[in-house]
Amino acid sequence: MQNNPWFAPLVWMDYRLAVLFTVIVPLILLIWAFVKKNEAIQRLLIIYWRVASLLAITVYLMINAIPISFVTGIVARLLIPVSLWFWADINEEINDLPQRELKLAITSWRWGITVYSLLGAILGTPFLTCAISSKQALLSNPFCRVWLDPPWGYKQIFHANTNEAFLGFLAILALIIYVSYLSYFIFFRLGKQGRSAMEQ
Repeated sequence: MQNNPWFAPLVWMDYRLAVLFTVIVPLILLIWAFVKKNEAIQRLLIIYWRVASLLAITVYLMINAIPISFVTGIVARLLIPVSLWFWADINEEINDLPQRELKLAITSWRWGITVYSLLGAILGTPFLTCAISSKQALLSNPFCRVWLDPPWGYKQIFHANTNEAFLGFLAILALIIYVSYLSYFIFFRLGKQGRSAMEQ
């Protein structure tokens, strides 16, 4: 059995922080925004969930040890801050909200996940070399393989009886749909829509 690299505990910590910052907190905020009937925050978080779905796709790509997952993980970390700060109309509406708990919570989370995502993208850059490895090399190299351990643990909990190749196929299909929608938005809708989130 190969020894894990020294940074393996940091990788596991990163996944735990990701669950907190990218799943649990935004889900609580979305429910809170619906209860408070705050449409601006609802729109922001719905856009966030669409963009952040690339992180989920990345996890399933990693379950099947597909090297491109190292690229999609970094791209997701870069797209998330963009999705949270790009929309001028939402920014204005949130800025105009009264100083109450929901505004403080959404503002704190936006800054927190922005810093977390950008740091993660920077620190993940050296691992882009794993994206040009073959699957076999990926599995045999502890430097890359350590990033696959948490997704494999996730699979054992939620998909114990499902074939890795099937999950990988679904992830590739989801990635194709994601890239198609993102390309359509960038090349066709962005020029007309600008920084307004009203049509999102």
